[in-house]
Amino acid sequence: MAAWSELTNDILEHITIFLAFPDHYRFGAVCKNWRSVSKLRRYPPVPQLPWLVVEEEKETRKRKFYSLSDAKHYSIEIPELHGRYICGSSHGWLFAVDIKINGTLVNPFTRECYELPPFPAFCSEIDVTTLVEKVPSDYTGPTKLTFEEMQTRIVFKAILSHDPKERSDFTAMIIFGRFHTPAFWRPGDLCWTVVDGPEGCMHDIVYFKGNFYVLSMGNELYVVDFESKPKLKEVGPQIDIEGCPAQRYLFDFNGNLLLIERFCECVEEKVEERLNVTVGFNVMEPNLEENILYEWHHIDDFAVFLGRNSSIYVNSNHFSKCKRNGIYFTHLTYSYSAEKFGSHDLGVFDTTDKKISEFYSDEVYYPLVGSPVWLVPNPW
Repeated sequence: MAAWSELTNDILEHITIFLAFPDHYRFGAVCKNWRSVSKLRRYPPVPQLPWLVVEEEKETRKRKFYSLSDAKHYSIEIPELHGRYICGSSHGWLFAVDIKINGTLVNPFTRECYELPPFPAFCSEIDVTTLVEKVPSDYTGPTKLTFEEMQTRIVFKAILSHDPKERSDFTAMIIFGRFHTPAFWRPGDLCWTVVDGPEGCMHDIVYFKGNFYVLSMGNELYVVDFESKPKLKEVGPQIDIEGCPAQRYLFDFNGNLLLIERFCECVEEKVEERLNVTVGFNVMEPNLEENILYEWHHIDDFAVFLGRNSSIYVNSNHFSKCKRNGIYFTHLTYSYSAEKFGSHDLGVFDTTDKKISEFYSDEVYYPLVGSPVWLVPNPW
C-alpha cells in the first residue's frame, strides 16, 4: 500500500473537493506534496455557515473568527485589519476603519485590499478630512466625539453591489455620519458621492435585483437613481408600520425583498451607556403598489443572519448545526466599556415559537475594533 505522501495529484485534488475552508490549510500541512496541491486551489471550499468576526487579540494582534459550522475559534494574522473597526461585510469582504478614520475594503483571506477615499463630513459642523490632520487624538468638538468614538460611528452600514473578484465595476454604498446619509464609491473614483435625498436618517440599505434600496426612519422606501445627479427616488407610498422597533432591516431573501423589524428592551440605562437586549423580530414583505405589508410567520427551512452585513441566508437542511426558521443576530449597542457590554446581545430567534436561544455562549471580550460581524468566507 502506497504511503499517503505518495498519492497522485489527481487523487489529492479530488479529495479537496470535499474540504471546508479550514480543512484546506490542515490538508496542506500534511507534507510538501499535499501542500503543493492545496496551493493550486482548483476547487472552492464546500459551503459553510457564516463566520463571526470577533475581537483582535491584544498580544498578537491576530483577528479572531468564530466558525458556526464547527463551533471553533480561528486566530489569523491579517495586518490590514490591525486596530481597525469592522463596520460591515459583503460578498466575503470587510469594511474596516482605522483610528484616523481611513477606510479600507479587505478580503481577509486573500489579503486583497481597496483603499477607500476619505469619508464625507461626519456632519455639517465637522469635516473628517480636516479633523484628522489638524487636531490631537483626544479631540472633542461640536460632535462631542473622540477619534475612538468616531471610528465606530462614521459608517453605520456598508455593502457592495457585487464581489470585486468577479466584477471590477462594483459599487460600494454606505450610510454614514450623524444623519445616516447614503453615499457611494466605485473603483477609480477620487471621492465618495453623496446621494441627494430628503432630510432625516436612513435605517438600512440593500442591493436587490440590480438596484440599491434605502429605507428611511419614516418608513419611506427609496431606490438610488444614479442618472445625472444621484438622488433617492421614492418607489412607493409610506409603509404603514406599527410599534417602535430598535432597528429595521431590508433583506434580499431568495428573490424577495423583506423588511425585518427588531425589537429590544432596555434593561439598564445610565447617563453614558445603555444596555439593550433583543426580544423578538417581525418578518414582512412589502407590497409597494398596494401599500401593504404581508407578514411572514416563519421562514421555512432557512436561516438568516442579521447585523452589519449584507443579506446572508442559508438552507438549514444543508447544515446539521443550523437552526431551522432561525434569525441569527449580533448586538446593536454602542458601548465604550466593552468589558461589560458588547457580547450581551448575540442569539438566534426562532420565528416559529418566538423564542431566543444562544448560539455563542463564550464570554469574549470585544474591544471597539472587534465588533461582531457576520462574514461568508470568500478565500478564492
